[in-house]
Amino acid sequence: MIRREARGFTLIEVLVALAIVAITLGAGIKAAGSLTNGTARLAEVTSAQWCADNQLTSLKLAHRYPDIGESIFTCDQLGRTYAGKLVVKTTPNPNFRRVDAQVLDDNGVTILLLSTILGRS
Repeated sequence: MIRREARGFTLIEVLVALAIVAITLGAGIKAAGSLTNGTARLAEVTSAQWCADNQLTSLKLAHRYPDIGESIFTCDQLGRTYAGKLVVKTTPNPNFRRVDAQVLDDNGVTILLLSTILGRS
C-alpha cells in the first residue's frame, strides 16, 4: 500500500495568516480614519481662513485707520458659524497698525490667526 503525504496547511499556519491579515486590516482602517480627520481639519481651517481674510479685507476697503483695541465678529462659512476676534495693536511706526484676526472654534480655541498691517490713508 502506498501512503500519500497530507497536503494543505496546518492549523497553526492558518492562524498565523489570519493574524497577519487582521493586523494589516486594522492598520488600513486606522490610516483611513486619519485621512478623514485630516480632511475635516483642512475644511475647518480653510473656512476659518476665509472668515479672517474677509474681516481684514473689509477693514482695508473701509479706508479707515483702525482704533486700537479688540472687537468680536461672527462669520458664516460652509453652513457653520465661526466666532472671531479682531485685535488692533500699535506698531513702532505710528502711521501703521497691526491687525490680528483670530478665528475660534466652539470651545474658544484658536483655529487660525491671520495678521496684516494697515496704514493711514
